[in-house]
Amino acid sequence: MNYQIHNSIANFIWGIADDVLRDVYVRGKYRDVILPMTVIRRLDAILEPSKQTLLQMKDQLDAAGIANQHAALCQASGEAFYNVSPFTLRDLKSRAKQQQLKADFEAYLDGFSPNVQEILDKFKFRNQIPTLIEADILGYLIEKFLDSRINLSPKPILDVDGNELFPALDNHAMGTIFEELIRRFNEENNEEAGEHFTPRDVVKLMADLIFLPVADEIESGTYLVYDGACGTGGMLTVAEERLLELAESNGKDVSIHLYGQEVQPETYAISKADLLLKGEGEEADNMKYGSTLSSDAFPSQEFDFMLSNPPYGKSWKTDLERLGGKSDIKDPRFVTLHAGDPEYKMITRSSDGQLMFLVNKLSKMKHTTRLGSRIAEVHNGSSLFTGDAGQGESNIRRWIIENDWLEAIIALPLNMFYNTGIATYIWVLTNRKATERKGKVQLIDATEWFVPLRRNLGKKNCELSEKHIHTICDLVVNPAENAKCKIFPNEAFGYWKVTVDRPLRLAVDLSQAKLEQFDNICAKAKEKPLAKLVRRVAERMGPGPHLDFNTFLEACQADADEHGVKLTAKRKKQLQNDLAFTSEEAAPVIKKIYKRGKADPDPLHGLYGTEIKARPCVVEYETDVALRDTEQVPLLEEGGIQAFITREVLPYTPDAWVDDSKTQIGYEISFTRHFYKPAPMRTLDEIKADIYALEQETEGLLEQIVGEPE
Repeated sequence: MNYQIHNSIANFIWGIADDVLRDVYVRGKYRDVILPMTVIRRLDAILEPSKQTLLQMKDQLDAAGIANQHAALCQASGEAFYNVSPFTLRDLKSRAKQQQLKADFEAYLDGFSPNVQEILDKFKFRNQIPTLIEADILGYLIEKFLDSRINLSPKPILDVDGNELFPALDNHAMGTIFEELIRRFNEENNEEAGEHFTPRDVVKLMADLIFLPVADEIESGTYLVYDGACGTGGMLTVAEERLLELAESNGKDVSIHLYGQEVQPETYAISKADLLLKGEGEEADNMKYGSTLSSDAFPSQEFDFMLSNPPYGKSWKTDLERLGGKSDIKDPRFVTLHAGDPEYKMITRSSDGQLMFLVNKLSKMKHTTRLGSRIAEVHNGSSLFTGDAGQGESNIRRWIIENDWLEAIIALPLNMFYNTGIATYIWVLTNRKATERKGKVQLIDATEWFVPLRRNLGKKNCELSEKHIHTICDLVVNPAENAKCKIFPNEAFGYWKVTVDRPLRLAVDLSQAKLEQFDNICAKAKEKPLAKLVRRVAERMGPGPHLDFNTFLEACQADADEHGVKLTAKRKKQLQNDLAFTSEEAAPVIKKIYKRGKADPDPLHGLYGTEIKARPCVVEYETDVALRDTEQVPLLEEGGIQAFITREVLPYTPDAWVDDSKTQIGYEISFTRHFYKPAPMRTLDEIKADIYALEQETEGLLEQIVGEPE
């Protein structure tokens, strides 16, 4: 179906809203009427040819007293749905009286099969009937949808000579029109960027990415395809068509079952309607309503192929609360065993749950089949790098990469989607990597591979051509490094986040002014014995400043022992807070002294190492939190953390050490780092040429401004 026909039908239906609903509904509410009426008219057009056959079957079943009539009525209609009312929309168009039209229209809606009833309920369309009747526009609305200038039927409209006036509207094209209408309504309502639908060129690429690498290995049999954020079901239907095509080309007979879940009522209704229109009633039953994250409809099901475009940049706070909150979540999809941690948490910040959808899919992989599972999912750039080591997003990337499931990531051109122009990426994952791909991740920069659209569709101003799709898929099927494709070992994306500490260095001020200030503080705290202790120590040590807090503290302890004063930890802290100040020239403050063991302590593992060998003990120093820093050490760093610290830190801060207890592993993926091309600097000759050109352009200008010299 070409864009011209697609747009003409979408424009016509869009125009119905302005023609019929203006002054009755605000623009933001047009969708509440137009979308369900589009579905109803499509169902009506499909059922029209078999209407009389169906009614005859209904009469026979009633006469025979048969209660369970669903299967027989579906057979009579030739579809996975039916309508047992005596009406079609054309019958209702002629109703002159509004009250009779209301009664007949409601009877018409009530006549649909139960699977259609659920669709109407999710649209909440019956709630609109009183408004349409009161405004006397229901008949006009029905008449508009029956206009002879458009064809919403799966059969072509012919003239009296049998020539085609309007082509048939197949299910794929009908789905495209649905999505275009929803896109326009979203745009009218200023829906956020994450609320968008996936263009067919991107869906086709995603389908090829999960099927083509294993096309030759697909055998005859049953395959399950899943989308946990299925929207109108477009990804599932394209995937089904592509898998059937590939199987047939290899002489294989496959049975495909589609599964999806969607949280938006009207898009869920459309996805269910789309499958019903194809006669796939069983598949329609596999479309489930509700939140994938907090109410998984397929908790024990595993799938062969999975693909999605989950919402990104969208809060999932409500789902998180339903799951028990970040600290109490126990769902085995998101809290698992990994890297020796029995409660390894993969919970992203509540403001963006896109990676949670990917974790959900990975929990549904098949691990015992020959092909395992393949996944393609669209993400924005934040999934590549958001989240520090140990945080949910980084933990998810670590879990994926350390399990060797990430096969490739493809960077798409900007402005590929309808309602957002931000950078997007397709993640391709599998638990059955080819031997030559094990332990590796492929990055493909496809940002420059696109063709412009003749006319923008929302923010979408370009698309992938068949050639571009083929080029990308060929790189995935036959990986080869070039300027647009790079292959890295898994560890290239990992790093240690190490905490680098330095000792606290304190000097002590025992000047008269400071002592008076300390006296006042002690008086308020009822600590006069401590004030007297400090006065005595000051007399012996002098005003200072003293550059060794340890010596001062030892003097205080000696005085306390002599005069029977308890130098508690609280009092020591008061001495530090009220008399000491940080100084780079001061000696480091000793936290604890240990007896020397068999070997000297490693200065990179929590102990300050300078001059330790000169002492018959091991000294641990207090940490200056203000000087604390962190470093990212690549997992591929030769010599590991110690080599990095020795080379990059100790030459500048020789008293630094690493606190091993705080070291964490993180993962991030940077396309910019690997594909960035700096603009070449201009040559000196080019700059000189520009200067000479400017001189010629401005020649004589100075004389015009200030006049000829005298």
